[in-house]
Amino acid sequence: MRGEGTRPRGRHDGPPGNGGGDAAGVRAGRSGHDRQGRTAPPQGGPEQTGGQEPTGPDRRTRGAAKGGKRRVLRWVASVLALLILGTGGAGYVYYKHLNGNIRKEDLTLGDKQMADHKANAAGQTPLNILLIGSDARDSTANQKLGGAKETFGGTPLADVQMLLHLSADRSNISVLSMPRDTMLKMPKCTDPDTDEVYPAGTVDVQTNESLGRGGPGCTVAAWYELTGVTIDHFMMIDFAGVVSMADAVGGVPVCVDANVYSHTGDGKGSGLKLEKGTTSVKGEQALQWLRTRYGFEDNTDLGRTKAQHQYLNSMVRELRKGTKLTDPVKLMDLAEAATSALTVDTGLDTVKKLYDLAEELKKVPTDRITMTTMPNVYGTGQFRGRVYPKPDEAEQVFRMIREDIPLDGKASKRKTPVVEDQAAPDAEIAVSVRNATSTDVLGPARGRAGTVAESLTEAGFVKATVDSQNVEAVATTGVLYPSADMEGDAQAVAKALGIPAAQVKKSTDVSGVVLAVGADWREDGAYPAKAAEEKTPDSANPLNGADEQACMKVNPSFTW
Repeated sequence: MRGEGTRPRGRHDGPPGNGGGDAAGVRAGRSGHDRQGRTAPPQGGPEQTGGQEPTGPDRRTRGAAKGGKRRVLRWVASVLALLILGTGGAGYVYYKHLNGNIRKEDLTLGDKQMADHKANAAGQTPLNILLIGSDARDSTANQKLGGAKETFGGTPLADVQMLLHLSADRSNISVLSMPRDTMLKMPKCTDPDTDEVYPAGTVDVQTNESLGRGGPGCTVAAWYELTGVTIDHFMMIDFAGVVSMADAVGGVPVCVDANVYSHTGDGKGSGLKLEKGTTSVKGEQALQWLRTRYGFEDNTDLGRTKAQHQYLNSMVRELRKGTKLTDPVKLMDLAEAATSALTVDTGLDTVKKLYDLAEELKKVPTDRITMTTMPNVYGTGQFRGRVYPKPDEAEQVFRMIREDIPLDGKASKRKTPVVEDQAAPDAEIAVSVRNATSTDVLGPARGRAGTVAESLTEAGFVKATVDSQNVEAVATTGVLYPSADMEGDAQAVAKALGIPAAQVKKSTDVSGVVLAVGADWREDGAYPAKAAEEKTPDSANPLNGADEQACMKVNPSFTW
């Protein structure tokens, strides 16, 4: 249930959280100003998937961007520290005021409990935050900005959905966007205000409808159902929130390869009008950029998502220059805008918690931030114009996030602490070897556990045995151990076989050292260590945070 004093989810005030967008996948019967239910299939096959109105990511990435001094914006806490130190009691009052601005809701409304994170060899765990952009037209400000009068007061849609993954070692950030017209079956959700139960879906519907099934917690549940990625927090924002945040941050440079005017003869389009080259956008113009579908690439959400990624990366770079918000008054403006614009889960319901999150995010250098889109394919027949997760490649990206594999393809530069010198003699280390090599399409490779156990025995680990009872498949080979006193033993086993130390992990599911031979080691021979540095499929359209040359391709029909 929502906490005391929590405001309704945006049915009246407008959900503050992360961006919402132009809504291409509205329910049947809803149409209008860039909220058409379908995305016309692109000429040339699937591209990047789109969300929209990425105000959320933008806010979220901003969180990532907030750092201190010259490197990073100190964000809300900077304001608070300044106020509390400089004004004493008045600062505390303002701190309470900012906390009161933040709207809170339950993390998940689904009936499935999310799995616990698996710690890495250093005992660290990743952090996953779902960024949601609501298209709510529930206030005068949102109606003015969102248009589409026929949707005023209607059920809000989650038109921007981005999952931000902060690696366990805090070396990299991966962002995955899901197109708002992605078709999937909804999970069972219960509205925390009315206790209304929305049964699990039996037919595919657009993912953006999840927000109307009780709130953002159902969007979280839908993501978990599809990806298997444990989500720790969510942040949501609406149209008005995007504008206020964009104003507070200041101009963000964006680029187009030709003059563009997002407007159609029947009134669709975001209204964005820019000249060729780089322009600094803020406020309502920033919202137009984030909502533009007609005018970019093939006029679908896929192009819009690319534009959102470009904006967020650019904003992070601007904030990290440390030149925009050194003025206390501007810092206060940002603090006010940020806290008023957001709806968060109860785990992020104070300025202190948001600041702590920003402190974690700022550890990641810009060139280790990767923006991607869920690999997808277009539907056919009645679902023409909708998208579905692309077989194999979408699951590959989901798995990489679940297993904390960087989407930029770079191995972590932060060395896993080595405690190998605390290991027992090789001959005294008992190792249980499992054949976990099966995949969705292939059964387990015959004899792999026995072959690897023999290799260990030859290497001096004479207590290596085969565990034929536990054969749960894993994609990546790993060595598991139950407690800190056995970590050195596990690392010794990994070293003997050439398995990277990063694949040695603590697990409460084992009682001793266990070697799970994964699908990446189905063949005889030495362990292919480079397989651990997995490459993100090109269909995810990865964009590096340090890429300042990114420029949106303008559709020839929308130039002027």
